[in-house]
Amino acid sequence: MKENSFKILTEKDLSKISKLTKQLNPDMPIAQLENRQLRMFEFANYKCFGFFEGTKLVGVSSGWITVKLYSDKQLEIDNVIIDNAIQSKGYGKKFMQEIEAWAKANDCKTVELNTYVQNGRSHKFYFNQGYDILGFHFQKHLKT
Repeated sequence: MKENSFKILTEKDLSKISKLTKQLNPDMPIAQLENRQLRMFEFANYKCFGFFEGTKLVGVSSGWITVKLYSDKQLEIDNVIIDNAIQSKGYGKKFMQEIEAWAKANDCKTVELNTYVQNGRSHKFYFNQGYDILGFHFQKHLKT
């Protein structure tokens, strides 16, 4: 494993980000992924975290600062992605440690996330990182 670094990404990193988000969303066109990513950057409470091996972006995660009654100020992360080519080699653990350190430094009391029900590998990973299941995430598509 080469030297790793962590930084906040911006719109300027869009093409690098979309290469990784495409791995998580293989059926979604790149243009749609990039459009949605740009829309996320518009929110003041949004952060895009990047994890690098040398100069190569190998991990990305969205993060949203919110306040919830049950947890106070929190960082809610989603779309946590480590490049498929290097998964299961410790990068995810290091990336999560960096995200959690950033959250602490920014006065967050918790880090929370959603993961797909069918993604058993991620469940095992998050349990190993000390995360607990608190409930279910529901979604309803609104008719336009």
